[in-house]
Amino acid sequence: MPKKVVRESVALYDAKTQLSALVDRAAAGEEIVIMKSGHPMARLVPMEDTRHRRVPGQGKGMWKVARGFDAPLPDDVLDSFEAE
Repeated sequence: MPKKVVRESVALYDAKTQLSALVDRAAAGEEIVIMKSGHPMARLVPMEDTRHRRVPGQGKGMWKVARGFDAPLPDDVLDSFEAE
């Protein structure tokens, strides 16, 4: 997501009544300053993505699939799924 820093000041009362919309705007990259009595009190900014990127193949050789993994289930197990 491209960074778009648009600094806008919003009065505390307006921030309370429009919080959901302001959070959406911040998530889209805007920076919103919340003012109280004409003084800046807080900044609403987008969160950084803290998730780790998956790297394909990292678990190669660490897992073994049992030989009969995809064999049909026994009748008694199948019946338990269909029991009411």
